[in-house]
Amino acid sequence: MTLDDLVIQTITPTTHDLGDFKVHRSLPAKGRTMVGPFIFFDQAGPAKIGAGQGIDVRPHPHINLATVTYMYEGAFFHRDSLGTEQIVEAGAVNLMTAGKGIVHSERSPDEERAKLSKLSAIQTWLALPDALEEMDPAFEHVGEGGLPVIEAHGVRARVIMGSLWGERSPVTTYADTIYADIQLSPGGRVPIDPSADERAIYVSGGDAALDGMMLAPQTLYVLRPGTSATLMSVDGGRVVLCGGEAFKTPRHVWWNFVSSRQDRLMQAREDWDALRFPLIPGDDQEFIPIPQGRPKTVSYP
Repeated sequence: MTLDDLVIQTITPTTHDLGDFKVHRSLPAKGRTMVGPFIFFDQAGPAKIGAGQGIDVRPHPHINLATVTYMYEGAFFHRDSLGTEQIVEAGAVNLMTAGKGIVHSERSPDEERAKLSKLSAIQTWLALPDALEEMDPAFEHVGEGGLPVIEAHGVRARVIMGSLWGERSPVTTYADTIYADIQLSPGGRVPIDPSADERAIYVSGGDAALDGMMLAPQTLYVLRPGTSATLMSVDGGRVVLCGGEAFKTPRHVWWNFVSSRQDRLMQAREDWDALRFPLIPGDDQEFIPIPQGRPKTVSYP
């Protein structure tokens, strides 16, 4: 058996150097832009941020998607136009459902800015099913202790969304979704079953192998549907498992907007340009401007 028997596509992320830290973006990618409902997959960091410095992602809008922020190290202070104020820390998850439209910002908390700090996170977007794209926006936070953890055979796996290994996360899902943070000790191993339509694994740190075949770090492996395999590690590693149901209708993406309708993207662009999105209480003095020029939409099957 070769890795090609288990994997249908290998995606090397595009790396963006933002000065204080790097972002590795695996989705969207050429030839593969969704894995289940996941239409955006970023690894931010790991990075060390000097005392007196911090991350400031200014207010910006989203529509027709849900964002998921899962922290490895450090913290983000989330604010949104619903009035939410929430610090997300290591092992916790923020789910922000944009629906018909939301604005949010992510900044380093004051206590993180006051000291030398670390930042490491996985940030993803999930496309919403057709019938839910224009739902009311919503926000939920589940702390580290609220997510189920499976510990066996040298593995500690936290179920972020969906059902895996007999445990179910309390985080809301709008389409069938699986999402897990898998920490492998040296010699640890865990089965990856074929229950979801589409699945991918991403090695975020250390080493990992699939049925004894080594995987490259910072690489997204889209698994062949219906195959079972065993994930393992020699010296220890950290892996993300994600996926879920295959969407039957295409998605169009431009900037921070995702929709099943191209005209909806144009409307969102005009609304942000005309300041028709709601403001964030307490963080309404600056914003990320719309990219200049007529947007070129990309359709993602």
